[in-house]
Amino acid sequence: MIDWQAIDTVLLDMDGTLLDLHFDSHFWLEHLPRRYGELHRLDEASQHQLRERIIGEQGTLNWYSLAYWSRELGVDIVALKREVQHLIGLRGDALDFLKWLKRAHPRVVLATNADRASLELKLPLTGLEEYLDAIVSSADLGVPKEAQEFWFELQEVEPFDPARTLFIDDNPSVLESAREFGIRHLLGIKQPDSTQPERELEEFIALDRFATILPAERPPQA
Repeated sequence: MIDWQAIDTVLLDMDGTLLDLHFDSHFWLEHLPRRYGELHRLDEASQHQLRERIIGEQGTLNWYSLAYWSRELGVDIVALKREVQHLIGLRGDALDFLKWLKRAHPRVVLATNADRASLELKLPLTGLEEYLDAIVSSADLGVPKEAQEFWFELQEVEPFDPARTLFIDDNPSVLESAREFGIRHLLGIKQPDSTQPERELEEFIALDRFATILPAERPPQA
């Protein structure tokens, strides 16, 4: 599926690609509305309204900004995230894939919409940083990955040849943005959230395991 001789740079999403999206789905749609309701003594209808408000920011920098939601809701989002941080974990064989990339030596860049507060929470718990050559957050660039401007800004701070770059992300809108920019090798994720069913992506090949794109191991010579 991938000619690794044609790849110089691997751009990787974090949540839903390397990390199980269950943590984020549970936090934003279940834990935060419930705890917000408890802290402000709100009924279930108000919690539902909060879910709708959160979803309404999807695809914007606000959607991904812990500082924005802390300010808007008057709660410490990071502290609330730490209440369920035991749910933060790597997807399937993501660690094996990262170890292989480290041996294979393409440049590996985390290109994420997660802001720095999210990264400060998740990186120490997952050990991702050991396998990355660089980390770029859309919050640093001032525009989300869904927008074309993100890729131009990314190329300024982390030069890459789109024709020789592999990008893996679970978000079809982000993949479409990357394709429009000209990134040649694009892959999605079938099951970003381990508690949800697998899905097929209409316009992109989706992975169930990273192992399916790795070259077959050659048997040792006799």
